[in-house]
Amino acid sequence: MQRRHFFTGAATALAAAGVGRAALAAIPEAVQQTSADTAPPWTPPGVTGAGRPYSPVLTLNGWTLPWRMNNGVKEFHLVAEPVVREMAPGFLVNMWGYNGQSPGPTIEVVEGDRVRLYVTNRLPEHTAVHWHGQRLPNGMDGVGGLTQPQIPPGKTFVYEFVARRPGTFMYHPHADEMVQMAMGMMGFWVTHPKGKHPLINEVQRDVCFLLNAFDVEPGSRTPQVNTMLEQNIWAWNSRVFPGISPLVARLGDRVRVRIGNLTMTNHPIHIHGIEFEVTGTDGGPVPKTARWPEVTTDIAVGQMRQIEFIADEPGDWAMHCHKSHHTMGAMGHSVPTMIGADHRGLVQKIQRHTPDYMLMGERGMADMGEMQMELPENTFPMMTGTGPYGPIEMGGMFTTLKVRADQKPGDHTDPGWYTMPPGTQAREVPTPAATSRAPGSAADPQTPTDASARKPAGHHNH
Repeated sequence: MQRRHFFTGAATALAAAGVGRAALAAIPEAVQQTSADTAPPWTPPGVTGAGRPYSPVLTLNGWTLPWRMNNGVKEFHLVAEPVVREMAPGFLVNMWGYNGQSPGPTIEVVEGDRVRLYVTNRLPEHTAVHWHGQRLPNGMDGVGGLTQPQIPPGKTFVYEFVARRPGTFMYHPHADEMVQMAMGMMGFWVTHPKGKHPLINEVQRDVCFLLNAFDVEPGSRTPQVNTMLEQNIWAWNSRVFPGISPLVARLGDRVRVRIGNLTMTNHPIHIHGIEFEVTGTDGGPVPKTARWPEVTTDIAVGQMRQIEFIADEPGDWAMHCHKSHHTMGAMGHSVPTMIGADHRGLVQKIQRHTPDYMLMGERGMADMGEMQMELPENTFPMMTGTGPYGPIEMGGMFTTLKVRADQKPGDHTDPGWYTMPPGTQAREVPTPAATSRAPGSAADPQTPTDASARKPAGHHNH
């Protein structure tokens, strides 16, 4: 696609879809957000339309879309448009999203709210929005060609329905879905309960993010939309470690984490240092008799999961997808394994013809964590991120859960690295083998000795 077409916007026009002229007379402002920082929870003034305040969620490296009340209806305005997302510091990707970002802003409402959502299309092609998991009238389901006409470029459609059940939901296109979702079009939706719910706990921290993935060739900025499984950029809310904000909790807090998966494969999400329960799915709260403790939960394609735990162990705990390639940055899938290969004398010969040649993989790939290898412009390294003790050797779907006793209630700012109490950290133990190893000795595995080649008596011809 030509660059001038990729960034082409269109003037906003209106197409009535289920509401009258009075409702369309004044569309709410389309609020924009371009910062990739985690915005603080958005607390609306007063009480909600359901008559009860709620505890807002924190969207990891995202934000919540403000709404306005109009005769008892909560009104939102989404704008589908090309965006540029900073996936990590200095790594920029051309995407399609909503209101200046990919993913789009989180939509928060309360059970029983009537919501009205204006959707303006500034893409170079038509679109539609599906409200994933919602109970609503068929004509509001957002499947282009099936339940509604597509939203043409430059037009605005409006959706209106009642948020009938509390839970964790998503929104995404059902129009040219392969392209539009591969380009980053998706967002989170949270419906809070209107009153105390027997299956929904009160929590001190409520965090949400979407799992997404892209194929961005080294040196390029636009994802390859035809890739099915071999994506090389695995992300949370279109951010990759070390660009993903940490989850921060006060010691003893009950924490809820809401996760949605809109990639092309499943993701086993693992948290160190705590046990959690899956307390909600796409279909609603999980009955207490059906819950059990986990440290990893597998989230399949198109699924949402709510997990909850007590942050009762202080420290900096890893949280990541347990598929090892998903905690890497851009990597080549056709690179042969060279572990154990003897490269002595080979590097110099190759460098006579290719001066920039570098040896990789002879002892594994851990050296990549420290290597300052020159890469094409706008290429995300395969391993990156540094902790207090050196390279963490992670990228992609990885962040940390930071639990602190002195973290203030509701404070989500990064407290920095954890200071280990004396006697609580793994340490090196000096051994004789490490201090006295002479060439040719039994302790030197590189040099064979007579003992290593001797055959036991009575075992001839073995």
